[in-house]
Amino acid sequence: MNIPNTYLAAAGAHSVLVGVDWLMIAIYFSLLGCVGWWVVKKGKDEAADYFLAGRNLSWWIIGASIFASNIGSEHIVGLAGSGARDGVALAHYEFHAWCLLVLAWVFVPFYARSLVFTMPEFLERRFSVGSRYVLSIVSLVTFIVSKIAVGIFAGGVVFATLLPSLQIQLGGTVIDSFWIGSVLVIALTGLYTAVGGMRAVAYNDAVQVAVLIIGSALLTIFGLITLGGWHKLKEICGSEMFNLWKPMVPAGVEGTWAPVWDKNATGQTVRQAWYFNQNFPWLGMAICAPVIGLWYWCTDQYIVQRALGAPNEKVARRGSIFAAVLKLFPVYLFIIPGLICFALGKSGKIPGLEQVYDPATGKATAQSQAAFPLMVEHLLPAGVRGVVVAGLLSALMGSLAGVFNACSTLFTVDIYQKLRPKASQSQLVRTGRIATTIMVVIAMCWIPVVKGATGLYNYLQAIQGYMAPPIFVVFFFGVFWKRLNAKGCLWAMIVGFVVGLFRMLVDTPVTMKLSGFENGYTEHSFLWVVNNINFQYFSILITLISAAVMVGVSYATTQPDYGSIKNLSFGTRTAEYRAESQASWSAREVLASVLVVVVIVGGYLYFSG
Repeated sequence: MNIPNTYLAAAGAHSVLVGVDWLMIAIYFSLLGCVGWWVVKKGKDEAADYFLAGRNLSWWIIGASIFASNIGSEHIVGLAGSGARDGVALAHYEFHAWCLLVLAWVFVPFYARSLVFTMPEFLERRFSVGSRYVLSIVSLVTFIVSKIAVGIFAGGVVFATLLPSLQIQLGGTVIDSFWIGSVLVIALTGLYTAVGGMRAVAYNDAVQVAVLIIGSALLTIFGLITLGGWHKLKEICGSEMFNLWKPMVPAGVEGTWAPVWDKNATGQTVRQAWYFNQNFPWLGMAICAPVIGLWYWCTDQYIVQRALGAPNEKVARRGSIFAAVLKLFPVYLFIIPGLICFALGKSGKIPGLEQVYDPATGKATAQSQAAFPLMVEHLLPAGVRGVVVAGLLSALMGSLAGVFNACSTLFTVDIYQKLRPKASQSQLVRTGRIATTIMVVIAMCWIPVVKGATGLYNYLQAIQGYMAPPIFVVFFFGVFWKRLNAKGCLWAMIVGFVVGLFRMLVDTPVTMKLSGFENGYTEHSFLWVVNNINFQYFSILITLISAAVMVGVSYATTQPDYGSIKNLSFGTRTAEYRAESQASWSAREVLASVLVVVVIVGGYLYFSG
C-alpha cells in the first residue's frame, strides 16, 4: 500500500494549517526549546548524567516519559487508523497498563538496587556476559527495524497529510512532503537527543504529554459533539466495532472447527481455520499479547531506562504506577477518534472524511490509516488545530528521541565500554552521540520495508512478536526460577532469536513485494505455511521453544552459584533485602495500582458486550 501517495491525493494540494496554527506551533516549540536549553545547561559531561539523567528524575517525570515514549508514532497514527478499520480490537494492547504494575512491584526492586545502566547489564549479573552481548545486539537490531523506522515513517505520514503541497525540486527529482517530514523529524529529534541525552528527552516528554492529552481530548470531544454523542457513535459504527473480541473471530466459523484451507466460489484457496487469517485473533490476543506486553513494559531498554533514572526504588515504583495510570488514556484519545472518523465518513457530516468509508463494502478504506491527521485537518478549528499538530509532531519526536537514547546507551555501555573499559566519561558521552547518528542513518534504509507493510501498527507488532519471546522467557524465568543457569539463558536466546529471524526473512520478500513474490509463496508449500501463520501464533511457538530450551539446558547442566546471584531472583533474596523493599511501599501506591486494575476490568466488561 503506497500510503504517502494515497494521503496526498486524499488531502488535496493545499496546506491545512493557517497563520494562527503556525503561531501556536511556534509558541509550543519555543517552549520545548527553552526547556531543552535549561536541561542542557544543567547537564554534566558524565555517562550517568547523559544516559540516566544523573539518576535524579522525579516520579512524575519518569511516568510521563514512559508514557510519552510509548505513545509516539505507532500509537497516534497506527491506533487511530486501526480504530477506523477494526474498531476497539487493539484496545487489548492499551489495557496492558497492568504490565506497568508488574514492572513497578516485581522488577523495579531488582533493577533499582542493582544500579544497572541497561537491561543486558542486568542479564549479565543474573546469568553471564555472553547473554549480555546477545541481548544488546538483538535489541539494537529490533529498535532499528521496528521502533525507529516506524517512527520516521509515521512522521512522514503526518507531514504528507497536513502539508501535501510542500515539495522541493532537487535536480530532476521532486521530493514530496512525506520525505521532507521524515528528514525534519529525524534532524530535530537527533539534535536535541544527541546534545541533551536522557535529561532532555525526559523533561521534553513531560511537556509533550500534557499538550498531547489536552489536544487529543479536544479532538475526541469535538468529534463526538459533531457526530451527536456517544450513542450516535455506537449506532453508526455498530456493535462489532465496539467489541474487543468480535473482530478477532473469523467470519463463518464461530463455534466450529473449520478446515485449515478451503475453496471459495471461484475455486481460490482461502484460509478459514481459527488459527489462520486474522490480524489479531482472540486466542493470540489472550496468550501472545501479554507476553509481548510484559517484555515491552518490564524488560525493554526503551521503556525501563526511565525507571533506571530514579534515585531509589520508591521513586521508580511511583513513576511506573503513574505511567500505568496515563496508559489508560490511549483507548479514548487515539482509538475512539478513529471510530469517530469512520462514523463521520459514513454519515457524510464532514466533507473530506467520506474518503475513509467505502459504501460498497461498508468497511474503512486505505485512507483510514491517516484517521488522526485527517480528523485534525477537517474537524478542528484554527488555533486548536495548531496545538494538536504541535503535540502530535512533538509526540513523534519524543518517541524517536527515547529510542535514540536507548540505542546509544546500549551500544556505548554494553559494547563500546566492554571493549574499551578505560574510556573516560567524556569519551562515553561522545560515543553515545555518534551512535545516535549512525542509528538514524541505518533506520532510513528500512523505510521502504515499513512503507510496504499492510498496516503500520501490524508491522510493529509482528516484528516485536518475533523478537520478544526469548527476552520475556529469560527475564521472567530468571527472576522467578533461581535454578535456571547461564547456559540455559544463552541457548534459549540463541534458538529463540534464530527462529524469529527465520520468520522475518520468510516474511520480508512478501512484505516488500520483491520480484517473484508479488503473490507470496507457492500455495501449500512449507514457506507459504510459515508466511501465512498468524504472527501471534508464531510468537507463541517461539515462546514455547525458548522456554523448553532454557529449562532443558539448565537442568542438563550444573546449577548456578546462588551466592553470585544474591538478590537477583526471588529465590536468592536476603531477609534484609525484602525488609528494605517492603519498607518503601505506601498506601497510595497500592490504592493507585488497585484503581488501574479496576478501570481495566471495567473497560473489558464494557467493550465485550
